[in-house]
Amino acid sequence: MTVIVTEARAIEALQARVNGNFLRACQLMFECQGRVVVIGIGKSGHIARKIAATLASTGTPAFFVHPAEASHGDLGMITHKDVVLSLSNSGETDELLTILPLIKRQNVPLIALTGNEFSSLAKLADVHLDVSVSEEACPLGLAPTASTTAALVMGDALAIALLEARGFTSEDFARSHPAGTLGRRLLVRISDIMHSGKQIPIVDQHASLTTALVEMTRTGLGMTAVTNELGELLGVFTDGDLRRAVDDANIDLRDTPVMRLMTSNPKTITADKLAAEAAQVMETHKIHALLVVSDENRVVGALNIHDLLRARVV
Repeated sequence: MTVIVTEARAIEALQARVNGNFLRACQLMFECQGRVVVIGIGKSGHIARKIAATLASTGTPAFFVHPAEASHGDLGMITHKDVVLSLSNSGETDELLTILPLIKRQNVPLIALTGNEFSSLAKLADVHLDVSVSEEACPLGLAPTASTTAALVMGDALAIALLEARGFTSEDFARSHPAGTLGRRLLVRISDIMHSGKQIPIVDQHASLTTALVEMTRTGLGMTAVTNELGELLGVFTDGDLRRAVDDANIDLRDTPVMRLMTSNPKTITADKLAAEAAQVMETHKIHALLVVSDENRVVGALNIHDLLRARVV
């Protein structure tokens, strides 16, 4: 409990530091023509990697550079178009101070996150963001705990401020995460997963129930569309309709026209919609399949819940 309280206090103290320096740091990163290069070593290095990853996934191109590796060639990854975001709680990390003169020589803007505004790093920076803490959560006062949490939260604040400034949307986020659940939900469209051509179950309005059953069996989608002579959708016959017909002794399963048993004006969707929207329609109306129609109400595709599962949309 003490650890959580200590770190919570460290985060709360950051609110007063979202000030002019914070806005200047955001401006430098927003106007950056290259990439935001995040550097740090030790525990600060781990936090720096996370901040770089968060920036990159929320619309601000960024990458991490290890200060020690920078001294052995990786400094060439930093160009005059970039902005450097440097993390060090003490502000006196040797590996950072070694490369900073070379970064400044390129006239690269430098933003520093430190716990010491009088440190060498803070003085060299164009903008200093104060992430100091009154105490670490470690009872020895040695292990970076509250200080790394504060630095991480400040980095997140920068990333989200830039996200909002850029008008970054959930669709933009999905394009950076195509393999994730959100990416699939926001990128996969009906046209990507629907059955088309001969895979679409369709029968004419004059077809018998037997013909409809054969068509449903052929495609295995648990339904068939019923259309008129122009190919316009009139209704759908599903396995649910079949079960109700079997329970009715007055229905001749061989000769009854499918049009008599179909569901008129069924729920449909267009091919340009997101697959996630199909999942929502199915869930709302407690159905397991949908026909895909054109603007002229002609059937162009079909899908069922298994197609959504295979696409990992649900």
